[in-house]
Amino acid sequence: MTTKEVMAKLESLGSEAGKNVFMIHGSTGKCFGVRVADLKVIMKQIKNEQQLALDLYDTGVLDAMYLAGLVADGAKMTKKQIQDWVEKAGSYVISEYTVPWVAAESPWGRELALEWMASKKDHVAAAGWNTMGVLVAVKEDSELDMKELKALLEKVQKTIHEAPNRGRYTMNGFVISLGTYVSSLTPAAMEAAKKIGKVEVNMGDTYCKVPSAPEYIKKVKDAGRVGKKRKTFKC
Repeated sequence: MTTKEVMAKLESLGSEAGKNVFMIHGSTGKCFGVRVADLKVIMKQIKNEQQLALDLYDTGVLDAMYLAGLVADGAKMTKKQIQDWVEKAGSYVISEYTVPWVAAESPWGRELALEWMASKKDHVAAAGWNTMGVLVAVKEDSELDMKELKALLEKVQKTIHEAPNRGRYTMNGFVISLGTYVSSLTPAAMEAAKKIGKVEVNMGDTYCKVPSAPEYIKKVKDAGRVGKKRKTFKC
């Protein structure tokens, strides 16, 4: 399929109801309102089409950008390309999910995560925290820098309540990810989560809630799933 053909297909699958869903979830650019389930059907048809994925992202249409993240192989992207993706992300659906997916697959995942965390742009910093959260979920503990992760956990504990809106949400997510996927740091993550307490985030008109890190980590621990890594976070 060509970019033109995929875009025509996306437009035909869109709906006003779908557009409204994306709008209340922070979309600020053009979108057709295609269901994720329908995007996954198209994904199977264009699997491994790397250049097509890059071209779809460049359209700036949210549905196409999300689809691009499902199709693209981050390991085949340059650091500049991934940086371009985070800068162009016009919705937290893209900056906090699509971008971290490909960044974590790339050789520059950790490097980009650390760079982005330091950004004064809320969406970029949020992408950094979520990228690190994905990395600890998919990489074996032997590949992770435990000292660095402990320092980041301490940083979250000290600064989360003063961070920008989406930064607070993704920092909280990082604590959950650390406590869930890195068993040696579960106690530290739980302790930090309790000290942090309730995290206030403006979720707009959505029904989404900020997950309680202590409750989430405890639930995973009680289920005996702490430390069980994931193959991918793409969904």
